[in-house]
Amino acid sequence: MQDQFGRRIEYLRLSVTDRCDLRCRYCMPETGVAELAHGDVLRYEEMLQIAAAACRLGVSKIRVTGGEPLVRRGIVDFISQLASLPQQPEITLTTNGMQLAAHAQALRNAGLARVNVSLDTLRPERFATLTRRSGLERVLEGILAAEQAGLLPIKINMIPLADFNADEIADFARLTLAHPWDVRFIEFMPISTDLDYACSDGLPMAEVEARLRALGELTPLAQQKTSGPALMYQLPGAKGRIGLIPSVSGHFCGDCNRLRVMADGRVRGCLFDNHETDLKTVLRGGGSARELEELLLLAACAKPEKHRVNGDGFTTPNRRMHGIGG
Repeated sequence: MQDQFGRRIEYLRLSVTDRCDLRCRYCMPETGVAELAHGDVLRYEEMLQIAAAACRLGVSKIRVTGGEPLVRRGIVDFISQLASLPQQPEITLTTNGMQLAAHAQALRNAGLARVNVSLDTLRPERFATLTRRSGLERVLEGILAAEQAGLLPIKINMIPLADFNADEIADFARLTLAHPWDVRFIEFMPISTDLDYACSDGLPMAEVEARLRALGELTPLAQQKTSGPALMYQLPGAKGRIGLIPSVSGHFCGDCNRLRVMADGRVRGCLFDNHETDLKTVLRGGGSARELEELLLLAACAKPEKHRVNGDGFTTPNRRMHGIGG
């Protein structure tokens, strides 16, 4: 499966729900959002059909996302079904960590390879301010449980915000001294304009890197398949690694190899592109496996060459991150 620019599509992001147990200020309003009706959300067996079709077309990695994927019932069994596909794709999951401690070992036993945990602060009062919920200790317990279960390397994704958590960059980086974790700093992306943070609140990656270099020499590491778009470094004597992801200031679109399937059965080729291909109609209308494959091929061909964040004519996506699949 290739797009019109010759990029091979090998990575599927599969959102299993638009629901979440946090209310992060840069993701959704305090009152929450209108959730998809039960019948609008794909059933697990439908998602498995999509995953199987994608694997037949060359996808080798599937990341399960949300919303928060661990709030959906039956998620462990679904992970097991994905891991049992004939092509044996690598199965990973992105979570906010709130439910991770309770599920980590079962997820590993089911065939999950790794987890990414979204965490923007190590301070309980800031966690409550940002997420409008308490629970930092639960997240940290979840990360430790994932490490114990062997879901390695754990990736911790932190979004530095200039006037909120930028003073914690060093604290996050120091986590790699004691733990075999990948701590990744990701530039804030302008997904929605009606929430509490704007693109101008994000810290440019050059500033993040400068603050990290104050801790000691950053040794560049060779790019690995599991690194994704991150530029990887290591502090002296560290067990883990540091990743820098310049989502806005640095284009890595030329290497983009992913499609995003949302919980309502629509697929888009780019986080910032509103073009979507409907898979649910074929799934529920008795369409063949080949028809489903053809729709995925069409979605791949519709991928734009690059995102246009901060460029002329850029508009934010018509869905928030929890609906697209964070």
